[in-house]
Amino acid sequence: MNVQIEESWKAALAPEFEKTYFKQLVSFISDEYANKIVYPPGKFLFQAFSLCPFEKVKVVILGQDPYHGQGQAHGLSFSVQDGVPLPPSLDNIFKELASDLEISAAEMEARTGNLTNWARQGVLLLNTVLSVREKEPQSHQGKGWEYFTDAVISRINAKDEPVVFILWGSPAHKKETLIDTNKHLVIKSVHPSPLSAYRGFFGSKPFSQTNKFLESKNNKPISW
Repeated sequence: MNVQIEESWKAALAPEFEKTYFKQLVSFISDEYANKIVYPPGKFLFQAFSLCPFEKVKVVILGQDPYHGQGQAHGLSFSVQDGVPLPPSLDNIFKELASDLEISAAEMEARTGNLTNWARQGVLLLNTVLSVREKEPQSHQGKGWEYFTDAVISRINAKDEPVVFILWGSPAHKKETLIDTNKHLVIKSVHPSPLSAYRGFFGSKPFSQTNKFLESKNNKPISW
């Protein structure tokens, strides 16, 4: 099957594209895009992979499924494009970022919600499910994406270089069983959604923990 995904990922994930679940997923997704309003737009479905090739992955930030509101999702977990108001989860991520790294309010106010710069530095901004119907959160769960993202995590886990896995929310936490925690760093917390952020997301310091680990492995830290 000729899947339109960045070439290094295409090679890394080639066996998945021939599996029955993936062919059924493609059929389902094709029908959904043809008959429903689905996010992200089709051209951005594998954007996380396009901006962060396999060999450059240093950090994985794993969420649940994409934003389901108009004009928000563009293929990078938690990110929105320039000019789009911050969704509540991303607003909370930025609050934790400012607290964790002691970033001034003025600097934070100058930011947009576009996390493309993180992706270009080696942060794979991934969701456990890569698509969603408009205004129907979790509507594409259980259709095969979970198997695909299992394969993504497993391939990254097999890399020789230590990687940081940041798992936000219970769907992301389930992926921990695929990760060798003796080699890689796993940072877990509740999801940054307003429904849960005060139960352990705030104060979790994922950004400083990540950079400390990368530096300990003689790897360049992320400019968050």
